[in-house]
Amino acid sequence: MTRLTSMPATGDTSATRSRTYTWEPPRNLAEAGNRSGLELLRLILDGEVPQAPFSSTVGFRLVEVTEGRAVFEGEPGEHLLNPMGSVHGGFLATLLDSALGSAVMATLPAGRGYSTIQLGVNLVRPVYADTQPLRCEGTVIHAGRTTATAEARVTGKDDGKLYAHGTTTCAVFALPGGA
Repeated sequence: MTRLTSMPATGDTSATRSRTYTWEPPRNLAEAGNRSGLELLRLILDGEVPQAPFSSTVGFRLVEVTEGRAVFEGEPGEHLLNPMGSVHGGFLATLLDSALGSAVMATLPAGRGYSTIQLGVNLVRPVYADTQPLRCEGTVIHAGRTTATAEARVTGKDDGKLYAHGTTTCAVFALPGGA
């Protein structure tokens, strides 16, 4: 959970801001047990396994998962701005990478893992601090024994406007001690 702990008056550009966020310690693979990627992601949605700590840092979360599909939602904010006054493209790239990778993970059997080896990002509309919440849906295109590919779109949660889209190629491999 992320919260702004001090908010300056509107238009006040001199006041210092502060952000505080919390996270639960991550679980290691042994604690996750012999579960498929989809089962692990569903445990995250059910609150039985914590979201990845990084999600709290950047301010987005997994909200839906099915076989080969994962959806994340996040809120832009002033803390994500670049020097030009728009949200840094890295936020959108990270949101895409998370949905793409989790979609791939949702196809993996127990004992298999993945790692992003290619990420393609297309930013098509600027995001500002007051842009509506964003939704990123990743869908697997190909899930093979050694590689997987997926595509994703970042849209406005309320109006469906496209902000970014991307693709990934992931390496698929046996986890240490896995199948």
